[in-house]
Amino acid sequence: MKSRLDHVMWDQLFELSSRRNISLQSQLREQLVAAVLDGHIPADKALPSGRELAKQLGVARNTVVLTYQHLVDDGYLISRERRGYFVNPKMLNGRVSASTSSTHKSSRHDWNSRFRFKPSTQHNIVKPRNWEGYDYPFISGQPDASLIPVNDWRECCRRALSISSIQETARDRVDNDDPLLIDQIRTRMLPRRGIWASKEEILITLGAQHALYLLASLLVSDRHVVGFEDPGYPDARNIFKKCTPSITTLPVDGEGVVIDARVNACDYVYVTPSHQSPTTVTMSAKRRQTLLEQADKSDFLVIEDDYECESNFRGNPTAALKSRDQNNRVIYVGSLSKTLAPGLRVGYLVGPAELIHEARSLRRLMVRHPPANNQRIVALFLSLGHHDSLINRLSHCHKQRWQVMGSALDRHLPDSSHMPTYGGTSYWVKGPRELNTKELYPRALEHGILFEPGDVYFDSEPPPKHYLRLGFSSISVDRIEPGIRKLAELIHGKSNC
Repeated sequence: MKSRLDHVMWDQLFELSSRRNISLQSQLREQLVAAVLDGHIPADKALPSGRELAKQLGVARNTVVLTYQHLVDDGYLISRERRGYFVNPKMLNGRVSASTSSTHKSSRHDWNSRFRFKPSTQHNIVKPRNWEGYDYPFISGQPDASLIPVNDWRECCRRALSISSIQETARDRVDNDDPLLIDQIRTRMLPRRGIWASKEEILITLGAQHALYLLASLLVSDRHVVGFEDPGYPDARNIFKKCTPSITTLPVDGEGVVIDARVNACDYVYVTPSHQSPTTVTMSAKRRQTLLEQADKSDFLVIEDDYECESNFRGNPTAALKSRDQNNRVIYVGSLSKTLAPGLRVGYLVGPAELIHEARSLRRLMVRHPPANNQRIVALFLSLGHHDSLINRLSHCHKQRWQVMGSALDRHLPDSSHMPTYGGTSYWVKGPRELNTKELYPRALEHGILFEPGDVYFDSEPPPKHYLRLGFSSISVDRIEPGIRKLAELIHGKSNC
């Protein structure tokens, strides 16, 4: 008979919960494997019987028995007749004994003297990891879980798990991309934006930021000048600042980035013309033409980040700037983060074959290639038409939220203003001059309201403090008006919550 001490030990090792998103059997397997590999179960000690452990954990006996059997099949346990299940000591072979490992602690090293630069000191967008726990999450770049096409995605995952697909995606592609995904981007994604490219002109990246990092590393040095929108996307600005201190800020108005004499001294100009980040302004046709003409005249290249290109609530989306490019002046960066899912980290870079060849070689040094299984699943998602259906659904939902938020802002914050917008997933709000959104932010959090202070988007010092960004991609439509009303009460000092 087992002693009470045994019961206490097993209770400490295993803690199952029906609230987790995985089955009780999977949880038990996970915790048993951890207990074996971490050496918590002596090799000469029998595990509790299936009936006994099931009773302790409050689960069905079959749950325990099946888990034991699977772990025997996988070599973690040994079944000994009439004695029970034991840890297979062979699973612990090849590990360094804790008694032989070094316990020497070196003196504290001065790491600060080693760093070439410290990215942690850059001014970045900060979002709480538990943003879903807030009542009014007015943040951008996060999806609404209810709009994720789970069944369609599962279908693509199942197809990618065929034997032939697994054998293909398990191989090291070195620096190659999934040909099916390249073909889908070339024939399905890019033509939607008015862009035609060969497969040699396309590179898969780990999101848009990875593409920008590749470009900055390949093209920008401390002798180059980069023109940058102000306000603009902080992560892109920080990427370019890593390579050069010479950032020329270009103001943004109702037609997009202003093209004036400042661009003449630039080697590269970064723009988000479809929906400018963060103002969501769409660059006018006249401004686009001026930018391309000036690029030819002053011999600079344009890096187009086609941010939130798919959403336009007052007509069809405007074609990409790259679609007007006749002289290979525009390098195009695209992403599936704002439509499919940001967590997939799937983006793409489009440019001259010579540029893509070098970017591919640099990517190989960094990550070799993005995960082949993810590439194949996304390729299937595109080829089966699920992405086009998703875009239509998102456009309908986002348009409704855009309208509700616009009306709520007009009603509750009439003394504020926002840029003219025709799409996107957020509003860029200019509050009263005396408003300090950095001070407002913690007070809003206490009332369940999450927004983005706008100062991080400016490159000036000190940046203006009366701007804020209000996203609506991750908040249900019924919470928008109450959230804006509460936010307005806090801004006007009328909140009694």
